[in-house]
Amino acid sequence: MHANEMEDVESVGAGDIVAMFGVDCASGTTFTDGKTKLSMTSMFVPDPVISLALVPADKNAPNFSKALGRFTKEDPTFRVHTDDESGQTIISGMGELHLEIYVERLKREYGVECSTGNPKVAFRETASTRSKFAYTHKKQSGGSGQFGRVEGYLEPISSDALGQGAYEFDNQLVGNMIPPEFVTAIDKGFREAMLKGTLTGSPVMGMRVVLQDGLAHAVDSNELAFRAAAQGAFKQAMATAKPVLLEPLMSTEVAVPAEFQGTAVALVSQRKGTVNSMEGAEFVTIDADVPLESMFGFSSDLRGVTQGKGEYTMEYKAHVPAPRDKTELMVKKWKEQQAGKSEE
Repeated sequence: MHANEMEDVESVGAGDIVAMFGVDCASGTTFTDGKTKLSMTSMFVPDPVISLALVPADKNAPNFSKALGRFTKEDPTFRVHTDDESGQTIISGMGELHLEIYVERLKREYGVECSTGNPKVAFRETASTRSKFAYTHKKQSGGSGQFGRVEGYLEPISSDALGQGAYEFDNQLVGNMIPPEFVTAIDKGFREAMLKGTLTGSPVMGMRVVLQDGLAHAVDSNELAFRAAAQGAFKQAMATAKPVLLEPLMSTEVAVPAEFQGTAVALVSQRKGTVNSMEGAEFVTIDADVPLESMFGFSSDLRGVTQGKGEYTMEYKAHVPAPRDKTELMVKKWKEQQAGKSEE
């Protein structure tokens, strides 16, 4: 393949880009001659940073599910799931433009008109300090009950860069106070608890859980009891771990003619971005870090102040602590939502 020109070839070498027709495969599939059994290492696929609710104009459109299925096969960074509470189809990806392209493709290639909800940024939570837990789950109901006690602490994986890393479980148990077969259940319980943080209900990341001690009952202890104990221990520890809200930070590159350099820098600064460097003479490239939530509508604003000559690209860099005012607003909205649910 050379741009949009095709040339028939009998063989290709490393680095060549080729196209094949009628092959059912997904991104990352390895092809061999059938005799060699090899699989190339999979590419790095970052977690999505933005989500949109997708509502087809015709709910019975047969091509809707077919299209989304094809898109997820060809693009590992494009994810689709159904929201448990609203029942809406949620698409997630690496940016506003990324998702807009798929909405347009639904319309153009599959004839499915869709409306979208407001973009939702993938906020996360983490603990900012070490916090101990000593939690007992005890439940008695007639016959055999449930009993499990866990002790230890949780802490940030990196105290210098909060939120870095995903989840680590460190089993430091000595002796058989907790039978080894229940340790996996404890690990699973902590993983499940981290799907919903205590600040805004966002998933928790960048945490290490250290299990040091505990207690089991000969009759009442089982996997369910220790999963529940781990979930209770997580909430107990997070209450004193000074939880922090994290927001996705995007590495952004803005390219504009030199005469619009000052305007473009001001536009980035208005969106709470930090300019790292600027290069170029006639055409200037501005390298900056900008919170994703501030980037909505940036494309049209940039075109507006540069007479349509400015362009930009961005990619996910890391989750970083959100400003205090944003955290307080998010926590307040979360509490109001929970209060509304409890009244219902």
